[in-house]
Amino acid sequence: MKIRKAVLPVAGMGTRFMPATKVVPKELLPIVDKPVIQYLVEEAVASGIEEIIFVISPDKELIRQHFSHHPELEGILRERGKHDIVGKISPIHDMAKFSYVYQNDPLGDGHAILQAEALVAGEPFAVLFGDDIVKHEVPALKQLLAHFNGESVMAVEKVPKEFISSYGVIRPGKKTGRLYKVEGLVEKPELHEAPSDFGVIGKFVCPASIFEAIRQGSASKGNELRLIDGFIKLSENEGIWAYHIEGERFDTGKARGLIAANNAFL
Repeated sequence: MKIRKAVLPVAGMGTRFMPATKVVPKELLPIVDKPVIQYLVEEAVASGIEEIIFVISPDKELIRQHFSHHPELEGILRERGKHDIVGKISPIHDMAKFSYVYQNDPLGDGHAILQAEALVAGEPFAVLFGDDIVKHEVPALKQLLAHFNGESVMAVEKVPKEFISSYGVIRPGKKTGRLYKVEGLVEKPELHEAPSDFGVIGKFVCPASIFEAIRQGSASKGNELRLIDGFIKLSENEGIWAYHIEGERFDTGKARGLIAANNAFL
């Protein structure tokens, strides 16, 4: 089943990196010579995605600028003989079709995804969160897409027990290779309540039915709508699957993860 669209919710404030992110979105912090968000877009495109739908806040217009054509800049670089640099920046705006919607209020990642519903237009779609970069010869999203048959597929990894309370955690059922039937989901459990050591990371393939499931799901702390609560609701009527992702994953939403990603990609 062909998946053409990916939603990238990137409206968060990035408070862990302030004051660096007071003006510059955390998604534009660099891994070597490219911003974090470009790695995710390249992952999506390498997985066959044709349209990227960014969910941004009004103060994140720099993300739109990064993926827009800048003929003046390219002209200056060519005049100065910087053709190698032009070769790096010129293809950026042509990687995919880019669309933008706004999340004006921080009401949760599920609420952010709901803002993209009209652009998704009833198709199954991918979701990539801005903090998770996976280094592997097969893009992480492509690994998930290989196992999508109409029901939700989420990426998971083995999580050390001291960090388990920071993740959504699956209760795995039947196993086929690295693919698991999800029998239950628990959001940020205490260690003694965790049903496994498989933590959910920010990569998903969703049917369009996830939108209504998010609306019907139980609101989380702070009255936020969360994607994982949508999956919990969706699992009442549909199968949910988890794929144990291959590759080294970096949580670039934390300083240590961003530094590790820079070292790995350098």
